[in-house]
Amino acid sequence: MPQPRVVVDALGGDYGPAVVVEGAVLASREFGVGVSLVGPERALRDELARHGAAGSVEVVDAPESVGMGEKVTLSTIRKRSSIQVALERVRDGKADAFFSAGNTAACWTIAKTVLGTLEEVDRPALAAVVPNRGGRTVLLDVGANAEVRPEHLRQFAVMGQVFASEVVGLHDPQVGLLSIGEEATKGTPAVIEAHKLLSEDPAINFFGNVEGYDIMARVVDVIVTDGFSGNVALKVTEGTARVILTEIRNAVTGSWRAKVGALIM
Repeated sequence: MPQPRVVVDALGGDYGPAVVVEGAVLASREFGVGVSLVGPERALRDELARHGAAGSVEVVDAPESVGMGEKVTLSTIRKRSSIQVALERVRDGKADAFFSAGNTAACWTIAKTVLGTLEEVDRPALAAVVPNRGGRTVLLDVGANAEVRPEHLRQFAVMGQVFASEVVGLHDPQVGLLSIGEEATKGTPAVIEAHKLLSEDPAINFFGNVEGYDIMARVVDVIVTDGFSGNVALKVTEGTARVILTEIRNAVTGSWRAKVGALIM
C-alpha cells in the first residue's frame, strides 16, 4: 500500500505554525505519513530545524494566510493563501488529504471552490465522530450549514452512512434524524419533510427520529441535523465532559483519603 500523503495548512489555528509543524513531524516519524507543509517557507524551515526534521518534510511556499476571524469574501478565495495552495495540491493529485486547524468557513468555501462536490451533493457537511456507550457515532452537520433544506438533510444522511461504514468501520450503520421527539410529526417543517425523504430512500438505513440524549447512547450510528443544531449539540457535549472531568479531578485530589482511594482504584 503506498504511503498516504497529507498536505497541511501550517498557518492554521491560534498556535500555527509552531504547533502545526510539531504535529506534522510526529505524524511523519511515528505513523509514516508523507507530509507537505504549506506556509511561509523560511518560517517553516526554521521550525523544522528546531525539531531536527530539516529536509525530512516537504515545504511548499505560501506567504499569505486567512485569519481565524476573517470574513470569507471573494478576495479571500482569490488570494494565494496557505489553504488555497494546499487544496490545489489535493486537486492536482499531489496529496491524498488536507488538514487545517484554521478558519473553518474559509476551509469549507475554498475546498468547495477548488475541489467541487459530487454531482448529487449540493452542500458539503462537517462531520464529527463522537464517543457513545461502547462505540462511536457520526454527527453531521456540525457547523458548515446553519440553515438547510430537507433535501440537504437527505444528502447528509447518505454521506454520513458511507463515512461511518468506510472510514469509521461501522457495519451497516443506521441513520437517525435529530429532532425534539421520536414521532415523525415532531420538529420544524424542514425536519418533518426530511423524515419523509429519509424514510422513502432505499439507500438509507433509516431508524427514525432521535433526540439530544441519544447522541451518546448508541441508539444509532449516524445522526443527521443542520449545522446550527449540530454545532450546539457538539459543544454542549464537550462542555459537559469538561465539567465532569474537572469535578472528578477535584473529588480525587480533595483530601488525602480520596488520593489513597484513587491509588487503590
